Amino acid sequence: MSKSLIFLTLASLLFINCKDSNKNQDISLIFPEGMIWVEGKSYTKGAKNEDPYAMMREKPSHEVYVDGFFIDATEVTNNQFQKFVNETGYVTIAERQIDWNEMKKNLPINTPKPHDSLLQPGSLIFNKDLKRVVNMDNYFQWWKWQIGASWKSPAGPGSNIEGKGNYPVVHVAYEDALAYCEWANRKLPTEAQWESAAQGNYDKAVFTWGDEVNLLNTNANTWQGDFPTNNESIDGFEMIAPVKSFSPNSIGIFDMIGNVWEITDDLFNVNYYSELNSVTDLKNLKGASSCYNPSNPYEIQHVMKGGSFLCHDSYCASYRISARMGVSIDSGSDHTGFRTIVTPEMLLNK
Repeated sequence: MSKSLIFLTLASLLFINCKDSNKNQDISLIFPEGMIWVEGKSYTKGAKNEDPYAMMREKPSHEVYVDGFFIDATEVTNNQFQKFVNETGYVTIAERQIDWNEMKKNLPINTPKPHDSLLQPGSLIFNKDLKRVVNMDNYFQWWKWQIGASWKSPAGPGSNIEGKGNYPVVHVAYEDALAYCEWANRKLPTEAQWESAAQGNYDKAVFTWGDEVNLLNTNANTWQGDFPTNNESIDGFEMIAPVKSFSPNSIGIFDMIGNVWEITDDLFNVNYYSELNSVTDLKNLKGASSCYNPSNPYEIQHVMKGGSFLCHDSYCASYRISARMGVSIDSGSDHTGFRTIVTPEMLLNK
């Protein structure tokens, strides 16, 4: 849909809004800078029949309808998050002192308290110096808690984001993303909105560029080589990449596959798709009413989408539109970020 048609849509909504409230004042409408219009449409959400990497939590697929909305053309960048912090003084979860009484609520009963030296502000980072893996089921081997890691020190003390203003902001948790959204008059996308945007002009594609897995390395920042010990960086990046390093999807949205996972507003429930009533009109889905992940039963998790620079077909192959994983509401890492959406109604009510 062209920008002029979107303007007319907004204008008609504004006219109705003003008529109902008996307002005759002139109000200007501004197309949101850095955002892309995703027109209302029906599409196939969830695993596609031809996708050999689809997991049970992505099944069964279902036809949904999502109203039109605007979405960020890229993940929220360090520059954008820096402006938010400068104006509000916001302190992210990764930068705050750890409250053991709060933390243990998300852990099994009687979990022993770690030494105080470990209960320091920080975040998870990928251990890129790992040389050998004993058991691929133990992902703790390639993750480590880095004291002092945060959005402005992504690798911990001594690191910074100087010269990386156009990189996705990372080490942000769900609460941090919500705070940014409140400041910017934005929202996190639902999973249905996220997949609608990722599909672009498609309605049942496996990837944002279609169904051709052989185009992965030229369209997304993922892992090439032996995961997690040897990244051959065929796509040009060993770790995180600047936004817009790869071509956009069919409607102009960048990096929805690979680079960093993107937090959504939906609660993560592995049974959500199988419990949907297919007879019900599946319009503007808001996600599961409760969280359920048997692998982490004590955590409240939200759905994250798109995969990251760590995705590889030998492990999770989450560089697909339907891929979905859960992330704890208080957790961040160096491969997790977010992007925002805004509806015409939100713009009119600003």
